[in-house]
Amino acid sequence: MNNSNNTNLGSANRSLSLAGKTVLVTGAAGGLGRSFTRCVLEAGATVIASGRRREVLESLKTDLPEYADRIHVVTMDVTDEASVCEAFDTMADAIAIPDVVVSNAGVATSKKALDLTVLEWDRVVDTNLKGCWLVCNEAARRLSAINQGGSIIMISSILGHRVAGNVAPYAAAKAGVEQLTRALALEWARFGIRVNALAPGYIETDLNRDFFASEPGQKMIRRIPQRRLGQAGDLSGPLLLLASDLSDYMTGSTLVVDGGHLQSSL
Repeated sequence: MNNSNNTNLGSANRSLSLAGKTVLVTGAAGGLGRSFTRCVLEAGATVIASGRRREVLESLKTDLPEYADRIHVVTMDVTDEASVCEAFDTMADAIAIPDVVVSNAGVATSKKALDLTVLEWDRVVDTNLKGCWLVCNEAARRLSAINQGGSIIMISSILGHRVAGNVAPYAAAKAGVEQLTRALALEWARFGIRVNALAPGYIETDLNRDFFASEPGQKMIRRIPQRRLGQAGDLSGPLLLLASDLSDYMTGSTLVVDGGHLQSSL
């Protein structure tokens, strides 16, 4: 009885603060990446913002001047092993080995499977799945070498659970991310490295806003039980949970944030 009470008190005394943590966000220049970056900065973390375009990444410091001293920019192509290793060398030498990784870099295409070229398939699968593995593997290799635990957060999608038309490589890659999350969680638990996934539903961004304002887009929204699109901020709480010490006993899990979309009838 006393042990149970003490455990509960210990959990209650922890928080979603990321003060003292270094968080790597891949694909930090994009819409969700920028939102994730702001989220962890507001929680007190030091952020390493990575992507392929340095000038776009540097604009984060201008957009978030109050946090500029805690934003570090490292260029990295997640599909290129040499680029990933070089980026981690830079982090280790100039900043720190990140103890939280938000594996967010991703691309998509909207094309019928029969019309896809091999290059188009490879671009989507390499970025979303292979890139995820390369980044997370390198982070875990370096954390385990210094006997330091950490939290890895894969950004998946509800399309890793169900499918829609014209997204075959993306859906296949995100389903792979879900299995990769579980496989790495199993292997890396002994090192104190937790691996979980965050699976957003349809989140409103600059790229899809016009579509969702159209009649086909409105029809899709009506199929979401909450009858609305998600906003980037809807992902902040789940992201902070997975990044913080509050989720110490979670690994191999997926948090779905979709307004109930996966529960809608076929």
